[in-house]
Amino acid sequence: MRFTITNENGNARSCTMETPRGVIHTPAFMPVATIGTVKAVSTDELIEMGAEIIICNTYHMYLRPGAQTVNTLGGIHRFVHWDGPILTDSGGFQVYSLSALRKIEESGVHFRSHIDGSLHFIGPQEAMEIQSLLGSDIAMTFDECTPYPSTHDCALRSLDLTTKWAWKCKELQKEGQALFGISQGSVFKDLRIKSIEQLMEIGFDGYAVGGLSVGELKEEMYEMIYFTAPLLPVEKPRYLMGIGDLKDVLTAVEAGFDIFDCVMPTRNARNGTLFTSRGRVSIKRTEYKSDSAPLDPDCDCYTCKNYSRGYLRHIFLSKEILSMRLNTIHNLYFYFNFFRNMRKSIAENTFIQFKTQWEAILS
Repeated sequence: MRFTITNENGNARSCTMETPRGVIHTPAFMPVATIGTVKAVSTDELIEMGAEIIICNTYHMYLRPGAQTVNTLGGIHRFVHWDGPILTDSGGFQVYSLSALRKIEESGVHFRSHIDGSLHFIGPQEAMEIQSLLGSDIAMTFDECTPYPSTHDCALRSLDLTTKWAWKCKELQKEGQALFGISQGSVFKDLRIKSIEQLMEIGFDGYAVGGLSVGELKEEMYEMIYFTAPLLPVEKPRYLMGIGDLKDVLTAVEAGFDIFDCVMPTRNARNGTLFTSRGRVSIKRTEYKSDSAPLDPDCDCYTCKNYSRGYLRHIFLSKEILSMRLNTIHNLYFYFNFFRNMRKSIAENTFIQFKTQWEAILS
């Protein structure tokens, strides 16, 4: 994977990540295809909207349908009908957030499936084997997501284990598959420094910051975003995991992060909350019952070109499947367009104006 910085505006930067399956322009948003599908839309629609990379999840694909099944059916790209780059999260966060039972030991984690309660084990070796079978373009190291709040001692123990697992993942890296290391350390600055220094000693194709947006105050999260970004190698991609609120994204891009993922645009769409150039719209509101205007007059997505707010409200309240599709198409289109315009602002040295303008709209 070749990484090139194309433009810089302060610490904000636009870059290209060249992979055998395509080029990713950053700052980039990865729509979440947890089990191999971005909910309510097809991969062809994602391409039309501007998606360049998607993220799938090791934990979920391992439990169902199984990594070996995906491999037998031609690998993850053929399985999900996506020819572009795919990043697979290692599953560490899902083991932390979804399992009713976790037993952590030196070699990995014993946990119960959230699907049927069956017992399983994933450690760094298993996570890398699963990601190898899936055949993703970018794999992630297996990490322990530190809970919040956490004591310094607890966060340190978790960090040390994450570093040991990172070494093992690096040893097992598959040729042709990029590998990103994940920094942990909760909101403790000394631990974040230690984590990132240890990851750089190992050496990865990209570096991620995990363990944020797990319950801490926004002020704490922003402080860690601004603190950690400059510690990461300039010449490598910087991935802020699980962050997708656009105000948070603006802060992270200003700090120097490149890649983001979040279920926010798709989940909000299914719940009737839509993002527009004038701010958020809750389509269920009575005021839209007889509204003949498009959802967003400044948007060129399929939904806005063909349907009124009144119709979108009607099918949402009627619980029609089409509502989920039209809302999701709009929200994803909005996100990709937002990121395109953000990249343009960096190239034109107007990012701060872009950030200020959108912070006012998003407030």
